[in-house]
Order: sequence, then structure tokens, then C-alpha cells
Amino acid sequence: MVQQVTHNIKVSVETYFEGSFYSDQKKQYAFSYEVLIENQSQHSVQLNSRFWLIKDALNETETVEGEGVIGEQPIIEPGGKHQYNSGCVLVSPFGSMQGYYKMKTPFSEIEVTIPLFKLNAPFAMN
Repeated sequence: MVQQVTHNIKVSVETYFEGSFYSDQKKQYAFSYEVLIENQSQHSVQLNSRFWLIKDALNETETVEGEGVIGEQPIIEPGGKHQYNSGCVLVSPFGSMQGYYKMKTPFSEIEVTIPLFKLNAPFAMN
């Protein structure tokens, strides 16, 4: 698990390898990840958008951005948590993801870092 705190918002990520499959005669590798967002600040925050930078071992890079997470724009109260699961598919058995959330506080908009985390198929690790 990787963790990072930005503006008193703690983001923790745990990853899982889900398996491989063929699509259009190309092998694909499926990964899932579980994100826990903890509000350690004194104010409520609303997660408005996300930005992801996804890299695979073949040096392919993909960016993903959009509103909220999994169709939600959660409000997280002080001391509160929000957890969700999502996933991605790579063309190689390992890669990485990182990014940020844009969140609104009562006073401003902040960027909360999503720490770099590795995506690894167990058979591809030494």
C-alpha cells in the first residue's frame, strides 16, 4: 500500500492483479486498485475531478481525466473517509499510475496528490 498526505487529505492505494486476457489478438493485463481518501483537515472537502497518468512497461502513457470518481463527487467531512475501487488494463504485465484529485474546500480549490503506485503481475516480478 502507498500513502500520501496533501493539504491534510490522506490518499492510500492498494493494488491487485486480476489476470490476463486476449483482445484483438493482443494480450492484455487487468489490474484493480482500492483507494481510501481520509479527510484529516478541519473542513469538509468535495472531490470534483481526477487526473491520472498511466504508464506501462512498454513506455506507453495514457492520461485520464474527468469529473469525480466512479460517477460520484463525494463530500468528505472532517475525520471522514471515502473508499472506492476501480481498475485499468495494460498491454504489459507491469506499469504505474499517479495523479491528483481537484477538491473544493469552503475557501478554495486544492490539488490532492495521488501517489505513484505500481501495477505488477506476480509472474513478472523477480
